[in-house]
Order: sequence, then C-alpha cells, then structure tokens
Amino acid sequence: MKSKKDFITIGFALFAMFFGAGNLLLPPYIGLLVGDQYSITVLAFALSGIILPLLGIVAITMSGDSIEDMGKWTNRGVITVLGTLIMLSIGPLIAIPRTAATTFEVGVQPIFPEAKPMVTSVVFFIITLFLSISSSKVVDIIGKFLTPVLLIVLTVLVVLGIFFPISSPVDLSKTSNEAFSLGFVEGYQTLDALASLIFAGIIIAAAKAKGHVLLKEKTKVVILSGILSAACLVFIYGGLVYLGATSGVTDPSIRRSDLLIQLAQNILGGYSTFAIAICIGFACLTTAIALTSAFGSFFERLTKGKVNYKAFVILCCIFSSMISVLGVDDIITYAYPFLAFVYPIAITLVIYVVGFGKRIKSRSPYTGALIATTLFSLIEVSINFFNYSPDIFLSIRKLPFYSYEIGWLIPSIIGFVIGLSLPKKRDNALITSSKLN
Repeated sequence: MKSKKDFITIGFALFAMFFGAGNLLLPPYIGLLVGDQYSITVLAFALSGIILPLLGIVAITMSGDSIEDMGKWTNRGVITVLGTLIMLSIGPLIAIPRTAATTFEVGVQPIFPEAKPMVTSVVFFIITLFLSISSSKVVDIIGKFLTPVLLIVLTVLVVLGIFFPISSPVDLSKTSNEAFSLGFVEGYQTLDALASLIFAGIIIAAAKAKGHVLLKEKTKVVILSGILSAACLVFIYGGLVYLGATSGVTDPSIRRSDLLIQLAQNILGGYSTFAIAICIGFACLTTAIALTSAFGSFFERLTKGKVNYKAFVILCCIFSSMISVLGVDDIITYAYPFLAFVYPIAITLVIYVVGFGKRIKSRSPYTGALIATTLFSLIEVSINFFNYSPDIFLSIRKLPFYSYEIGWLIPSIIGFVIGLSLPKKRDNALITSSKLN
C-alpha cells in the first residue's frame, strides 16, 4: 500500500515537472494545423514528447541514481560536460526564464494589462525560491499540493471541450505522413527528453527517501511513477490537440498563446481568463521549482559541495528573473542554436543505453555513437546558424529521416557499429548497474 501511495505522489510530481509552459501552448496549435488528422498527430507527439522522456528516466535508472552515473557508458568527463550543457539549457539560460515570461504574457497580462514583466518576474521567482530552497520537500510539495490544482483545471477544460466541441475538425488536406511529421517534430520542442535526464535524479532520490532503497524496489517505484506521468500527459496532450482541431480558428498565423486564450473563452466562458491564468501559473511554477531544485543539486555535486545547494538556487533565481523580462519569443530565438546542438547528443545516449545497455558493456560503441551525433550537430548548427555551408556539409540533408529532425540517427548507428567492431579490452570502470547500486 505504501509503495502504491508513493508512486502516485511521485508520478503526479513528475507529470507537473514535465508539463511546463511550452507543453500547454504547443498541442492546441498543432491541432489547428492538422485538422481532421489529429489522431495520428497525437500519436507522433506522444512518441517524441512522452515516450522519449520516459526512456530518459529508464536510462538513468539503468545507470544509477543521476545523470553523472551515465559516465559508465562512455566517459565521466563527457557526461559532466553534457550534463552541464543540459542543465544550463533547461535551467537559467532558457527553460526557467521562459516559465516566468509565459506566466506574464498569458497568465498575468490579459488580466492586468498595466502589469510590468519585471514585477511579475520578481514575484514568480520569490515563490520559486521559497519552494525550492529545501530540496527534500520539493517532490512532496509538487505532487501533493500543486499538481492536483493543475490537473483539475486542465481536466475541466479538456472534458468540456471534448463533450461540447466548438466546431468540427476541418479537412485541411494534410496527409497522414505530414500530420505525423508535424506532431513528432513539435514533440521535440517540449525539451522534456533533456529534462528527463535531470528529473530522474530527483525522482530516484524521492523514492529512496521514502524507503525504497533496494535496486528492484526503487526501479519499480520509479518506472510506475513514469508510467503514471505518461498516462496523464497522453490524456492532457491528446485533449488539447483535439481542442485545437475543433477550435473553429482558421488563421494559422495566430499566436499560440492567443489560441489558447480564445479556446478557454469559448469553452469556459466568463471565467476563462482566470482559468488560463491558473493553468499557466501552476504549469510554469511547478516546472520552475523542479528545474531550480535540479540546478542546485547538480552544481552542488559538480563542485563537490564547495558551493552549497541553497547558493546555487539563489543564483539561478536571480539570473532567471533577469533573462525572463526578454519575453518568450526572444528567449526562444536565442536558445535554438544551443538546443539544436545539445538535444541530438542527449537523445542518442538515451536510446543506445536503453536499447543495448543490458547486453553491451563496452564503452566504445556508445562513445562512437556520441562522436558521430556530435559531429552531425556541429555541422547542422554551422549551416543553420553561422551560415557556413560548404557542399560537403549540405550533403547531410540527404540523410534518411532528416526531415523529421532525426538526421543524426544513421550517423549514430554507424558510429555505434564502428565502436562495436573495435578490439575488445577489459574496462574495469564499466560495471553493471546492479553493482553501482
């Protein structure tokens, strides 16, 4: 019974961590773009926006207790660099400031048009700091108190929208392939696959703090929590995509935030502005708390405790508050090159660890896959963001799956196979996850 109660609390907390600002704004707009092809789009969005993050949780569990333990598959220095890049991207450089900016633009400004972004940012991060400063209480605060409010409001919006649709899905002449491609690519933009590698450490620590210290028991609670979180995400994502498809809006140039507000007004009536403010506020706040806590924990470990958790949490909140006043659009614009580089590398590691970690213990294949993906990412960034595009670089656009933004897949497979074919040698540093735990 205790195990069941624990995985429900932790599962709701994980859902709230994943379900941030972009996650609320993305699905309705996708539904608007695909019309009557919404079903295949929901499937594709779930694959990249839910299944990949769930695999990230599994990969960390197979490796140990945190992202640092993934060094057993390649090199601890490489994982330290990768973890730092991930933590900065989902932390004070991009994701955390975006939560406050979204809260202002969608949750505050429509109600208080004269409000200033700096004032909202300061209040937002004071609350975030207060709820993050004690890392041991983060999961319980989110899972027991904040998430139920968020789920209730979203469930009301989705259920009413499904039973009383504003309009019928429109035939936009989208093929199933186009609908799948759009959903899959947009699922990438949630950044949850990156966040999962950090959130896993929080979830594992919470499971162990509740007494689930044995490997088998810990793994069971963490995996069940991940499944519960995924089920909640499927329901909410699927419902929001359907609401977008039945919105009656025909202008594809509408801002995502404006579409969400219009949907809420049509479905919930006069209380919609406040309902959306609550949704946005809690979705962003829960994500900001989780990310700030993760940031503090990660860099405390990185500095071996020379700088403590609370100091990093305070620094994160201060820096994030300054960045957030730039606004959502500007944050997304400057962030994309950074994410375009980091994202494929992280996903490559997750896929190969989950797929082959129990059978292939040598480091060489995983290192080969990471090298190949890193080279691909460097070329991609140099073409798209630095306008350096010699013909040999442009040839990567001919790779299979490039249009799905997973052009790195074939190079990573080649790198993995090359690493697998190298002469095998004993590697005492690479041990099984059971020994690590």
